[in-house]
Amino acid sequence: MFTVKIREHIMIAHSLPSPAFGPAQNLHGATYVVDAEFKSKKLDENNIVMDIGIAMDVLKEALRPLQYQNLDDLPQFKGKLTTTEFLAKHIHQEISKKVKANFKGRLQVTLGESHVAWASYEGKVK
Repeated sequence: MFTVKIREHIMIAHSLPSPAFGPAQNLHGATYVVDAEFKSKKLDENNIVMDIGIAMDVLKEALRPLQYQNLDDLPQFKGKLTTTEFLAKHIHQEISKKVKANFKGRLQVTLGESHVAWASYEGKVK
């Protein structure tokens, strides 16, 4: 398996209104390190998995609507628990929409919420 991995970050605010989250039920901020890893069993005609410049642009574009936002205020997240896992899947879906015409492999999106905790979502680009 070949991989290309890129990294960016976002700063958001949100609350997680469920007793399962203890003090994180209250409004708080988070800075996520976001890794997008494109995976393919074979290289394309240019011997690459994905053009790194295009991958960086697509990741930035997928993150832009979330940057410096209170996720609780965004209509697409109304009534949802915007956990790290949930956001990893959301970002995966946004990237997939933008690359599906040119990339046919798998994509793993990992959000690092601290130096000791990460959550990921992986699936086929479709």
